[in-house]
Amino acid sequence: MVTLHTIEQIRQAVQNARRQGRTIGFVPTMGALHEGHGSLIKAAQRQCGCVVVSIFVNPTQFGPAEDFSRYPRTLETDAAYCQKLGVDIIFAPCAEEMYPHEQLAWVQIEKLTAGLCGAARPGHFRGVATVCAKLFNCVQPDIAYFGQKDAQQAAVICRMVHDLNMPLKICVCPIIREPDGLAMSSRNRYLSADERRRALCLYHALQTCREQIVAGQRQVNRLTEAMHQIVERNQGRVDYISIIDPQTLEPLIHIERKALVALAVYIGQTRLIDNLLLDLNDLENPI
Repeated sequence: MVTLHTIEQIRQAVQNARRQGRTIGFVPTMGALHEGHGSLIKAAQRQCGCVVVSIFVNPTQFGPAEDFSRYPRTLETDAAYCQKLGVDIIFAPCAEEMYPHEQLAWVQIEKLTAGLCGAARPGHFRGVATVCAKLFNCVQPDIAYFGQKDAQQAAVICRMVHDLNMPLKICVCPIIREPDGLAMSSRNRYLSADERRRALCLYHALQTCREQIVAGQRQVNRLTEAMHQIVERNQGRVDYISIIDPQTLEPLIHIERKALVALAVYIGQTRLIDNLLLDLNDLENPI
């Protein structure tokens, strides 16, 4: 495994891998790696001959009052984890490498970014889409891997790749959870012991929603009301609880076939997200 820090280096390394006939799998991350990232790396290894992991805390996707300065930066530990999993290349540029001048060209995805995290975090998805486009241009992967936990992000990136005719495939992999159900996240490390316990309200709210749908409830307002109550009982502060169309991300009033149940909740000062993808034809599967 090699760790590279410049765009010139990563492009040369990828070109060398292609000359050897290897397909390029790419896992873009902001570091603080956990088993959720590990699942993406393993998926890339199953499908590709060369796996690249980027580790870059992207400043353009953080708002002025968000946690950019304290976001965990653990490159040494992350590199050891990647080495253990058999990653071929780590691409770990600095901000000056990715943004050497004032950024005047941005990627803006319309409609899909209007609600959910996009409503609460103005400019966030402009930063996400732009840095992903830049990383795709640097690494030039055949397949890029994203997690379902960031469902809106995955939808935005899929649409960007489709609409801009980018020559790669996006693979969205399932949420990886702790044994008690909490979705794995780099931000979980911010939680105190009590907050960690209370953070389970996100998973419990999703479970309750699913159980009510299995029992026949289809009205979105009643489902979200029950989820609100669970979060509030655990002293969580709701940013949003939404039930939406998985493709368009438009709000639903009544569930007819497929739905994405998504929520963002503050536990203490930490903002956590989670979601559940539902298909009424396949409700017997656990989340």
